[in-house]
Amino acid sequence: MDGVICDFDSAFGYLDPGVLDRYRGQEDQIPGMFSLMDPIPGAIEAVAELTTLFDTYVLSTVPWANTSGASQKIEWIQCHFGADKDSPLWKRVILSHHKHLNRGDFLIDDRPHRNGAARFAETNIGATTLHFGGLDFPDWAAVLD
Repeated sequence: MDGVICDFDSAFGYLDPGVLDRYRGQEDQIPGMFSLMDPIPGAIEAVAELTTLFDTYVLSTVPWANTSGASQKIEWIQCHFGADKDSPLWKRVILSHHKHLNRGDFLIDDRPHRNGAARFAETNIGATTLHFGGLDFPDWAAVLD
């Protein structure tokens, strides 16, 4: 989620510098951090389009020590995609530290070697992991192409 549809670093501009100093090196532990992130350019429209073509879910990891991160991520999805049954991501969020346990044909991830993402293609025969932000898929236009 963060680093793919929402910009993790964008939240820093909304935080008090003292908070950033206190959590330096552990920014994902900052209370409220995940609700502050801006969408990555083109992400909202691209994900909405993908939901018309594929059975699409958001698969995200939540920092273990930041338990409010789970609710913030769902609130972020509801804020940017809608919270009702007409939302393209209504009840389509999976929070897991083990992405390889999920089933699918594609995984779009900015860190394709963490939290089981590297093993996703191994456990889903014929599946492909797209490295978002990498050379082949630097942005959402490249993913859609």
